[in-house]
Amino acid sequence: MNTTSQRTGQKPQDPMLGRVVAGRYRLEARAGEGGMGVVYRARHVLIDRVVALKLIRPDLRGETHLRAWMLREARAANRVDHAHIIDIHDIGETEEGELYLVMEYLVGVSLSSELAKGPMPLSRSVDILEQMCAALARAHDLGVIHRDLKSDNILLTSRGGRKDFVKILDFGLAHLAMDPRLAPKGAVFGTPEYMSPEQARGEEAGPPSDLYALGVLFFEMLTGQLPFRSNDRETLLEMQRTAPAPKPTSIKPDVLPTAEGIVLKLLEKERRKRYQDAHHLHEELKGLQRALPSTPWEGGPQGEAAPPPPPPPPQSPGVIEWAGRAALFSRMVSRAYPGGNDPPEVQQGVAQSWDLAARASRLEGEVASHTRKLESLERRGRALRAEIGRKVEELAHEESRALREATAEHQEAARLREQVQVAERAAGTARAQADQAAQQGGTNPAAIRPVFERSGAAAALLEARREQLAERDQKAAVKDAHARDLRRQIDELRAQLSRYAEALDEDLASGREKVAARTREGLAFEKAFNEASTLLINHLKTKPEARDLLQELLTSSGQGGGNQSSTRSVAGDSPVSRGPGQL
Repeated sequence: MNTTSQRTGQKPQDPMLGRVVAGRYRLEARAGEGGMGVVYRARHVLIDRVVALKLIRPDLRGETHLRAWMLREARAANRVDHAHIIDIHDIGETEEGELYLVMEYLVGVSLSSELAKGPMPLSRSVDILEQMCAALARAHDLGVIHRDLKSDNILLTSRGGRKDFVKILDFGLAHLAMDPRLAPKGAVFGTPEYMSPEQARGEEAGPPSDLYALGVLFFEMLTGQLPFRSNDRETLLEMQRTAPAPKPTSIKPDVLPTAEGIVLKLLEKERRKRYQDAHHLHEELKGLQRALPSTPWEGGPQGEAAPPPPPPPPQSPGVIEWAGRAALFSRMVSRAYPGGNDPPEVQQGVAQSWDLAARASRLEGEVASHTRKLESLERRGRALRAEIGRKVEELAHEESRALREATAEHQEAARLREQVQVAERAAGTARAQADQAAQQGGTNPAAIRPVFERSGAAAALLEARREQLAERDQKAAVKDAHARDLRRQIDELRAQLSRYAEALDEDLASGREKVAARTREGLAFEKAFNEASTLLINHLKTKPEARDLLQELLTSSGQGGGNQSSTRSVAGDSPVSRGPGQL
């Protein structure tokens, strides 16, 4: 129990802070907690690389299917490789069997934080939704379903001077359509406020489920409210299953009719009534964007300076500082023992500090070299995945149009088929009347001529309808064949991507293990350096001749000026314990 924290009203410090995960990622600060894991800002201990690291929640470590989902999170996100989906750098298990996921470190605000301020301008809402839709189109093309889209999982950051650059987070419940074995049948997973009717019924989620969640988000951005609200989970699920979606204009009357139409189509209870796919929705959103006035959504006077970007994570000096500390120790010993009569353990401590500084410096260079090779491999892999992804996206967009055109042809063919049936009945009736007139003897040619003319006209109309139907059926068949050919090309590219991803994962795993092994060696150096430093400080702090140099040492380690807090490391609580990459 931390009584000091209780007295001051502060939360107790996370015991995981300072810990090194997988032998190479030191946890620096707790960044947040999701449904399945705790996220930390972390730093590679031998290279200056800041990442976000997710550890599976302690109470879920024994949940095999949840661990499998978290593993799939990285594979799913990496396979998509889209600018608006968070990048995954590394994934694995620690020696203790804890699952970890290493992602790009992002600074921004969640969409939920922005929605807490109220409705958003239409132009801003459409801009955010269009980016999400583009990312989901790529994900769906590659067989990946998010399954848990919500405002907490959308981060708004800045990139290249662009505000509201969207990053979709937490594919923890993502589902690879080609590998559906891990989700328990009938299980209901997701966030009820954003859950599609089929998910609320316990059915398998698909691309239309993600589109439904986009509809909830669009409704929320336009009105500042969720379409369905209840404090009771079961009531909320029943509303998602059966209650018709309210019109946004019933809450905010000035919502544009086109935007309202998009929302209501996304929130249809029947999947087939929603947009056919994300590409179709994307076309609608781009059309809406073009129709909107080209005015910025940002408030405030024109020309107002943008707020400064948030500061980057604190930087840490590298192991080169170890040599500086070894030099300070040597100077302190020279002052304390000018005759060179320093005790053997002090001589050994100084020599060990110099040796460890040199070895750690060489090791840092080796790890940096290995890491550069890994990063080069990752870049090549990302470039190839992105190239294949773009090809798949182009083909899928064309397929989307071809399927819509084929659907229109089939609908027209169905209409013509009904007309053919009507014409067949009319032609049959006219023919029967003509036959009857002929059997009656034809005593009055002028009277029976119209009967035969009507029969001929009906037969001609029937033939014309049949020709129109045959032509429409042929067009529909051509569209269907084109869509099938596009699907074949998409499947081939997805198979190629899968094969490449598996080979790349093997190469990356081998390289990461090399880095991990060398980094574990660096951590052993850290422990030895800390022990040598502690011995020397404890001995020299009683020597007045070394007092100013000792103060300089403590100041350089961030502990001068009355701040006596120490940084915890794997070596324990040492007044100079910062480790490789952080010393």
